[in-house]
Amino acid sequence: MSLNGKIYLDYNATTPTNPKVVEAMLPYFTENFGNASSDHSYGWYADDAVETARIQVAKLVNCRPTEITFTSGATEAANLALFGFCKKNRSKGNHIISCKTEHKAVVDTLEALESDGFEVTYLNVDGQGNIDLNVLEEEINPSTILVCLMLANNETGLIHPIKTITEIAHSKSVPVMSDITQAVGKIPIDLQDSGIDIAVFSSHKLYGPKGVGALYLNKNNNISIDKHLFGGSHEKGLRPGTLNVPGIVGFGKASEIAKQSLKENHQRFKRLQNQLEEGLLTIDEATINCQNEERLPNTTNVSFKAVDGTKLLRYLNALAVSRGSACTANQVNPSHVLKAMGVDDEVALASLRISTGRDTSSEDIEKAVFEIKKAVNQLKTSVV
Repeated sequence: MSLNGKIYLDYNATTPTNPKVVEAMLPYFTENFGNASSDHSYGWYADDAVETARIQVAKLVNCRPTEITFTSGATEAANLALFGFCKKNRSKGNHIISCKTEHKAVVDTLEALESDGFEVTYLNVDGQGNIDLNVLEEEINPSTILVCLMLANNETGLIHPIKTITEIAHSKSVPVMSDITQAVGKIPIDLQDSGIDIAVFSSHKLYGPKGVGALYLNKNNNISIDKHLFGGSHEKGLRPGTLNVPGIVGFGKASEIAKQSLKENHQRFKRLQNQLEEGLLTIDEATINCQNEERLPNTTNVSFKAVDGTKLLRYLNALAVSRGSACTANQVNPSHVLKAMGVDDEVALASLRISTGRDTSSEDIEKAVFEIKKAVNQLKTSVV
């Protein structure tokens, strides 16, 4: 996919809304514009559309529709979940276990909880981004109320063994929350089988509209959270306010399409990933981070030695790639994920996250490798 000749390879930041999704949304801006809480035909029609979308989203991740609460995105869902769960269960303990490579939406919320008296253990990772499961088990103590670990890392694509993690935590009667945002729509997600108690994810990562997300609360495990937003009984009172009906309809349609195309897309992403990484490894002193680990099929994180990373993105005028998470990519700071993996600051700054999507072609990958190789060689020459 290109815009003014620039090849877009930052699908982990956001995706273009699928035209079929836009088509499904449009009537809810105009003719079917009712408030889903209104007690007349316009409201009933809108409410039916919301509930249909709830079913579509639930089917994508294999859970019950009643376990899905719509939010404005994964970040809001993470805030609702962490504050709501931890404060509800404060009488049971104040200890939370997470990881140094979590997304900022989780890390920043945990830091806010720390300032309110909660204790957070941030697990270390090895050079490939993996946590030590034995250490996880050892860190659980009688005051531990939650384990919070993402399913797939947004920068490296590394997939944590979430089912094993939930088994360890549940063996000590501790619930598990997971940010599954980057994984949804790219790999099969089965929330019932995984044992995850709380999950958060977003629409705009799977060709749906921005401004819509979901919070999952496992009813089988009787997970509930305290409310800390007020102003109405919308979404079971957890997220009050007039529902974004067009956005929710779009989220549902995007989920339906993602479920139908999951297997085909996975295979195509894997072929593109192999092509990309084979090309990148022809560059002197290039390293694919987490290369031999289980990863998302669309995500590659590559580091270059002896390159001025502060200039690298500016040399890649033909590509839309990122240095890391879109939440921090505009800051010229080394990735906290790569630093946690032991990558030094200079190399972390000279690292790229390349994420492919529905419209990425083999020709795009070929051009990207050419442009990256040219930029790296120019920057290496300039620092000699």
